[in-house]
Amino acid sequence: MRFDKRARAVRLPRMGRVVVKIKLTNQFDLFAKPRLGIKRKPRLIEVEALVDTGFTRLYLKPSVIKALGLQKVGKVESQTTNGTRTRGVYDPVRLELMGRHGIFEVVDIDEQVPNLLGQIPLEYLDYVVDLKNRKLIPNPEHDDKQMSEEY
Repeated sequence: MRFDKRARAVRLPRMGRVVVKIKLTNQFDLFAKPRLGIKRKPRLIEVEALVDTGFTRLYLKPSVIKALGLQKVGKVESQTTNGTRTRGVYDPVRLELMGRHGIFEVVDIDEQVPNLLGQIPLEYLDYVVDLKNRKLIPNPEHDDKQMSEEY
C-alpha cells in the first residue's frame, strides 16, 4: 500500500506468483526397469511447484518424496532468511516440464511450504520467468530450443 498526493491509500498490484505443473519420476525406477528386469512401473507423480529463482535446486515436500519412494543420500546446508538449516538430499528424479526434461537431485522442504522449482533446474531446462505475464517461458534468446550455454 502507498499513498497518493492527496494522502489516499492506493492499492499496488500484488507481486505475481508463477506456479507450474511438473511430472516427477523416480530415476532409479527408470534405470532399473530395463537393466534389472524389474516388472513394476516407475513411480511417478504430477504436482504443482512454485517457481522461485531465489532458490537454487528442486525442493519437494516429504509427502512427494515418500510417494516417489526416494532414498536419502546426503545432506546440504541451506542459507535461509532465518539462518542456516540442514536439509536432506534424496535420489534424483526425472523432472518433466512443458515438453522438456532433466535429472535432478531432490532437497526436502517442510510439508506446509509449496514444492519449489529453483534456478538450477530452470537454467538446465532453459526456461525464464516472464514477470509481466506471470508465467514460465522458453528462453527467448534461444529460438524456442533448449540450449546450454558453455562460455
